Amino acid sequence: MQKLELIVIGNGMVGHHFLEQLAASPACERFAVTVLGEEQHLAYDRVHLSDYFSGQSAADLALGTAVQYQEWGFELRLGTRAAAIDRAQKTVSLDNGEVLNWDHLVLATGSYPFVPPIPGNDRAGCLVYRTLDDLDQIRAEAEQATTGVVVGGGLLGLEAANALKGLNLDTAVVEFAPRLMPMQVDAEGGALLQDKIESLGVQVLTGRATQRIEDGEASRHRMVFQDDKVLETDLIVFSAGIRPRDELAREAGLDMGERGGVVIDDQCRTSDPSILAIGEVALWNNSIFGLVGPGYQMAKAALDTLTEGERTFAGADMSTKLKLLGVDVGSIGDAHGDQSSGTKLYRYLDGVKQHYRKLVVSADGRRLLGAMLVGDNSYYDTLMQYYSNGLDLPADPESLILPVSEGGAPALGIDALPDTASICSCHNVTKGDITQCIHDGKASLGEVKEATRAATGCGGCAAQLKDVVDHEMAALGMEVSTDICEHFAYSRQELEHLIRVEEIRDFQTLRERYGQGLGCDICKPTVASILASVWNDYVLEDQHVGLQDTNDTFLANMQKDGTFSVVPRVAGGEITPERLIVLGEVARDFNLYTKITGGQRIDLFGAKLNQLPAIWQRLVDAGFETGHAYGKSVRTVKSCVGSTWCRYGVQDSVRLAIDLENRYKGVRAPHKLKFAVSGCTRECAEAQSKDVGVIATERGWNLYVAGNGGMRPRHADLFATDLDTETLIRTIDRFLMFYIRTADRLQRTARWLENLEGGLDYVKDVILHDSLGINADLDAQMARLIEHYQCEWKTTLESPERLKRFRQLINNDQDDPNVVFVEERGQIRPANDTERARLIPSVDI
Repeated sequence: MQKLELIVIGNGMVGHHFLEQLAASPACERFAVTVLGEEQHLAYDRVHLSDYFSGQSAADLALGTAVQYQEWGFELRLGTRAAAIDRAQKTVSLDNGEVLNWDHLVLATGSYPFVPPIPGNDRAGCLVYRTLDDLDQIRAEAEQATTGVVVGGGLLGLEAANALKGLNLDTAVVEFAPRLMPMQVDAEGGALLQDKIESLGVQVLTGRATQRIEDGEASRHRMVFQDDKVLETDLIVFSAGIRPRDELAREAGLDMGERGGVVIDDQCRTSDPSILAIGEVALWNNSIFGLVGPGYQMAKAALDTLTEGERTFAGADMSTKLKLLGVDVGSIGDAHGDQSSGTKLYRYLDGVKQHYRKLVVSADGRRLLGAMLVGDNSYYDTLMQYYSNGLDLPADPESLILPVSEGGAPALGIDALPDTASICSCHNVTKGDITQCIHDGKASLGEVKEATRAATGCGGCAAQLKDVVDHEMAALGMEVSTDICEHFAYSRQELEHLIRVEEIRDFQTLRERYGQGLGCDICKPTVASILASVWNDYVLEDQHVGLQDTNDTFLANMQKDGTFSVVPRVAGGEITPERLIVLGEVARDFNLYTKITGGQRIDLFGAKLNQLPAIWQRLVDAGFETGHAYGKSVRTVKSCVGSTWCRYGVQDSVRLAIDLENRYKGVRAPHKLKFAVSGCTRECAEAQSKDVGVIATERGWNLYVAGNGGMRPRHADLFATDLDTETLIRTIDRFLMFYIRTADRLQRTARWLENLEGGLDYVKDVILHDSLGINADLDAQMARLIEHYQCEWKTTLESPERLKRFRQLINNDQDDPNVVFVEERGQIRPANDTERARLIPSVDI
């Protein structure tokens, strides 16, 4: 039987998915397939394109291999452009003059970035953000640049801004609309999103129309706006939307949309039944779908059209769950809502935590029509299930967006979801599909993903997929996976063991050996913490910096108004008058709020990002070190005055506190650690509420462990009594290292001990009696951490390259004018919303 000639033009994500589905179909034998890819690269993951700047290679991002195409029996031609389609002759002419015949043609040509028609948009150093080749150009230009501007504040624009930020450029975003991401968020959500992004050091200019680009004075380019205001920059990246790559179809005479796009029907057929179109080039019901999920659904429908199947494309939900520059944004259904049609709106705004949530509910209050989230996507999965499955809302719909502490409803349980509930919209996987997979013998999250492809598209459903898999496996009496996330089939404890035993020193090596995919916001910071706990490298090294959260990235705790706190180490609370004066002078000179903490340190609040290097230079010059208040690490060792001054003291608690703090400074752990030393049983240092507490006795020291004064206070347990100082320190060394090796991510010592099989007695056997024979190894690991200690701020100040990230605004080192304070009790505090409106003048832009 002679095979039908099938040509697929385009080898992007949607085109590759079509070919995957075809290769798995019994009907594949009927076709001789040729694939034309204009790029030199095999289809790659554009959703995670910015990871290319975080150490990922083209091979890492690739969705398949050339060998795979050979195994499928498909002819793959990369670096090949289709020049023309002749519908009458059923041929495709290539740019090299070759002519190919076809019986069926699939257009998967995707889209191209829209560049506004601005005079000067073609200047050298004006680029777009779409392909790996584009990113190579951006990287090359960034080597000679210090500043960069992204034109476009939508999804793609913020992705591009994240990339420029990752290249250590002072970054700005210019958006024509009055807010960022205008399609996804409303005015309130946009204002909060802008605040959060600006707090990360990215300047945001909304309501700006660029009139022309010309030579700059201090920088390569000058952007002139509609009001003649200007912005200078070295690099410009256009990411202002996309347009369908429809020129082949247009020249071939296929029906086109008024604003572009190849018109298709529900079977993805164009006006020529032998030509199908899928993905961003296709116009269905006057809509272009710019997300990968709808493209995948088109690919499946197109395959059924070719193979006499019944599946059709009936539109797609454009709900999205995103993390842009580390900021959560979620949009479900009709997220804006039109009250004129009788819909009801519910809004929740937490100005302190910077969370915004909005519900759009039907007039009768029974159905969720849309939702909007900024700052916290933890509500997304529950809201998405109410929306996509038409579930009846509770009597008080607002409970779905309130915190549980304020009467909010708990997350929708897996049992409450029908089997038809969509879990993965990209691959159209339902709860029932997952359940059936597990009943068919798939015994792990990885096997379910392989069988269903769930969570392999945009990845937004990964957490809920794991919940469904765990729930169904537990219901069948199967062992539930403790994998840290979908990228690593290991627990935190297992990853720590692999890193330590195999001497793995960076995330990429670990991922290549034991992981898959590109990583996520769970595994990246977890691995960063483990690497620091094992090797104690500088956290801002190139191979580590992309794993850190905001606080570790800027070596300071970010506060509610986007400023930072400065917390130098004051070991044991002991400080000389000279150093105390330095702290006062720094606080005075930089106008910082000053507070003495419960951990016997002096915290300085209100430092702007660009001020941090100058502040720390003064402090380092005076002999201070970083206090690691920003890290999951040993924070403070509190003490009383002990036997030196106190008439009740029986041991020198201050000396021990200073020795302990200096010994363990910089030691990273699954969570923060706090110590205290009391000089007698009167317990003035409150040692029994700390992770590690020491109380002096007449014969030595009593050691208490796993106390917690946080949200769930826990009294520490007595671990050992009457220890001499050397034995005490050795015991603490081993306890800390055992906790670091065995605790889960973000688990305090209190919860760790409560959940540890065998509890306190087991830990005593391990530490005091060496029941596992690991104490020598624990000692050696602690010695290595102590040996490799460094003050991270001192290291940073010695690197001009690292200091580039500490700028508030592009083009200069000035303060952010949107950060304002008021005076209260003789010190500054962040202005509230009313005060900000009065203090920040409105500017027409």
